[in-house]
Amino acid sequence: MSRLKGKATLITGGTSGIGLVTARRFIEEGARVAITGSNEGRLEEARKTLGGDVVAIAADAGDVAAQTEIARRIEAAFGKLDAVFVNAGIADLRPLDAWTEAAFDRSVDVDLKGPYFLVKALVPLLSNPSSIILSGSVNAHMGMAGTHVYSLAKAGLISLARTLSGELIGRGIRANAISPGPIDTPLNDKLGLDPEAAKARAKAVVGLVPAGRFGTAEEIANAVVFLASDECPFMVGSEMLIDGGLSIL
Repeated sequence: MSRLKGKATLITGGTSGIGLVTARRFIEEGARVAITGSNEGRLEEARKTLGGDVVAIAADAGDVAAQTEIARRIEAAFGKLDAVFVNAGIADLRPLDAWTEAAFDRSVDVDLKGPYFLVKALVPLLSNPSSIILSGSVNAHMGMAGTHVYSLAKAGLISLARTLSGELIGRGIRANAISPGPIDTPLNDKLGLDPEAAKARAKAVVGLVPAGRFGTAEEIANAVVFLASDECPFMVGSEMLIDGGLSIL
């Protein structure tokens, strides 16, 4: 497999779940890969798991200054960048009356502000042609209770895929968004639910999905490979919804 042969790539949030599986798929397709993560222990574990010459960069996805440092590390390692998957994020779900300004700022910093300034820092390194893939969410298309801050940040990224394309396509840089539905990843374990509540939530979510199951990280990774490859040069400013049909309801 060589769909990404020789391409220099970056995956943020590459230590687990969709990010880690995508990094593995990129390597299988011949890419040179850099990953980021906020936990240095998990970052080192991911680097060992992926093996080879993977570049591992410790960075807080919500820290604007850290995004400039990521770009500096990428330039030092690769000299250029052919594809970036902006995947790092958090899903802080809570009812309206439980939100504080600090919690709001943290969610927006990680899920929208940090990604925006990362792309800004990386643009000078992006090749012609190159691909930016932003991680949206089906929640941006729904009115699910408790997801308002997460959803507004993801909706911002989906919009950003269009505006970036409008500004950068003349340089051969195309941006697209990929919006997963319910995916079976470790992110579900970070919602703070006890085992019984988590089981009940999972059952309720599956009940809403026409496909009748959670998606897999591999299914999302395969789509990201397609967007990062040279197979879809006419796909510009688009969104791929991979949600088992949830958004059609």
